[in-house]
Amino acid sequence: MSRRYKGAIISATPPTTSSSAASGEWTLRQQMQAIAGTGWPAPASAPPTVEYLVVAGGGAGGGRSGGGGGAGGYRTATGLSVTAGSAITVTVGGGGSANQPPSNGSNSVFGSITSTGGGAGGSAKASPRTPGQNGGSGGGANYDQASSFGTGTSGQGSNGGSATNGSPNYGAGGGGGFSAAGGNGTSTVAGNGGNGTSSSISGASANYAGGGGGGTYGGGGTKGSGGTGGGGDGSISSTGQDGTANSGGGGGGGAGNPDYDGGNGGSGVVIIRYADTYALASSTTGSPTVTTTGGYRIYTWTASGSITF
Repeated sequence: MSRRYKGAIISATPPTTSSSAASGEWTLRQQMQAIAGTGWPAPASAPPTVEYLVVAGGGAGGGRSGGGGGAGGYRTATGLSVTAGSAITVTVGGGGSANQPPSNGSNSVFGSITSTGGGAGGSAKASPRTPGQNGGSGGGANYDQASSFGTGTSGQGSNGGSATNGSPNYGAGGGGGFSAAGGNGTSTVAGNGGNGTSSSISGASANYAGGGGGGTYGGGGTKGSGGTGGGGDGSISSTGQDGTANSGGGGGGGAGNPDYDGGNGGSGVVIIRYADTYALASSTTGSPTVTTTGGYRIYTWTASGSITF
């Protein structure tokens, strides 16, 4: 059965689909597909660019009226060029450990994009005592090194907060978050963690990169609250709260007298998306979650791997 397309006649019978060919009229592209013997419709090409969100692991909170951990670095943008056939490395950074001395979070990477791990909170339990560390966002100061907070990385996060070496409760500083610096501790109140920010790249709004709250000394006062985006709360009487997994949140600072560790930092995450008019990736590693919704193909890694288009 002959079918007509715009400008000529071609002798072929397309599958019955809801397309112009199904009604008997072929576009020039459809005619060329039929001549080439390709499937119907033709497979879409690899995307030329992707949108990305790369969040590093959060820093651990400090011990003994310790500072809150800084959030992992947060980077997001559209229009990142990708090359078909070339594997792109994906690294998901782990959260920092609260074992003394507390450690920074690890970097997260997507190809040429690197987000810096969050800075650990200052610790008065470590020997020697450690100040708040620099990172994606900086860690808060411990009570005994009151002005020694960590600084954040430009474009990725904020500074940690200072502390107060003053009775009765010696409040530590909060860890920095993406959107705000960590709060400063006072003699009775520990600093709150700086807030993170929200993203809908996954298809639903979620918060990332919040700093951890500071701890207090002496079993009293007011603990610092973790920032929105996975920051852990500090404590007045126990171990600091861990940052939320796959948020890049900083760990909360631990209490002093008796002396407690801070919380561990939350692990990071890597998410990319592109229009669903383009084909699925030819291969992936690291077992990303793959969804198609809202006109996008979305890949979410919570473990390191790779992707090839």
